[in-house]
Amino acid sequence: MLAVNQKRHVILVTDGDLAARRALETAAKNIGARCISMSAGNPTRLNGQQLLELIKAAPHDPVIVMFDDKGVAGEGQGEKALLEIYNCPDINVLGVLAVASNSHCHEAARVDVSVTAAGEVVQEAVTKEGKATRGKELQGDTVGIINRLAFPVVVGVGDVGKMLGADDYHMGAPVTTKALQEIIKRSGFKWQQP
Repeated sequence: MLAVNQKRHVILVTDGDLAARRALETAAKNIGARCISMSAGNPTRLNGQQLLELIKAAPHDPVIVMFDDKGVAGEGQGEKALLEIYNCPDINVLGVLAVASNSHCHEAARVDVSVTAAGEVVQEAVTKEGKATRGKELQGDTVGIINRLAFPVVVGVGDVGKMLGADDYHMGAPVTTKALQEIIKRSGFKWQQP
């Protein structure tokens, strides 16, 4: 049971479509986390305050929250909500799962590491298909805000729940699961799985 004034530990994910939601729900079960399914949407439908209420109502940590701009250039709905969560004093962000896309807005985020579609942890960014690139800049549609904020760890991943079938939730969303585990490991977060 969480104490009333205890900070909530969250992982932010820059994707929110149906495939991402299913993969994140599956990956959350795999690692004993909680996924806020209502945070899904393409674009994000809930504002930061609504998401905070859902995070605080989650029965245990870590809590996984999705944000999506649906390719809107600049600061879209997903990034605005993400910023509200980031700035809340009741929230401890463990890290960000930065999701690659073939976005026309060409936003980029610097990643610490990435997980490829084959499940390898690499030092470079990845493409939407989960293939390693030559640099550390991951292209996506809700990632532009990441470089402006201080996160303990940013893990890049291809299109969550997809990657040409490699991350299908029917197969246990193995890439997303590995990426979430990498965030938890690198953040130093310790918890007892329920």
